Amino acid sequence: AIAMVGSRRETRYGREQAYRIARGLAERGVTVVSGLARGIDTAAHLGALEGGGRTAAVLGSGISNVYPPENKDLADRIAASGGAVISEFAPGAEPLAFHFPFRNRLVSGLCQGTLLIEAREKSGTLITVGHALAQGREVFALPGQVNMPGSVVPHRMLREGARLVTCCEDI
Repeated sequence: AIAMVGSRRETRYGREQAYRIARGLAERGVTVVSGLARGIDTAAHLGALEGGGRTAAVLGSGISNVYPPENKDLADRIAASGGAVISEFAPGAEPLAFHFPFRNRLVSGLCQGTLLIEAREKSGTLITVGHALAQGREVFALPGQVNMPGSVVPHRMLREGARLVTCCEDI
């Protein structure tokens, strides 16, 4: 399994790449894990579903309180396709801000590696990357345009030793 994480305020480039890479991984039998958030997470889950593979969504809320609400249908599709929608919180738990770092720990912990698509400084995505490193997981990063805010963190991760990924075969 590979975690795919990134910004909720994604660019078209980030969304398209997350979708394409997740689809390719799913077609090759790799489970794609993400957090069901808006943006990159949504694109990763959709790509894995389109690739006919499995995807797992880790919630920062209770299982009967899917957040964001517009992804309820996506959560249902994931479960119906043989994937998983999981949470460590009580079924009706609200999506409180402090839940998401816990969620991020599970996203990286369920996988052999974490792929960072896009992230700005002070992003929750950095929490997931930090957990992946602490858990001894491999960190991958997609390069982006040098003048885009969402490329700052992936480029920094690449300079610090993350493996460069431009396609699913790189993983």
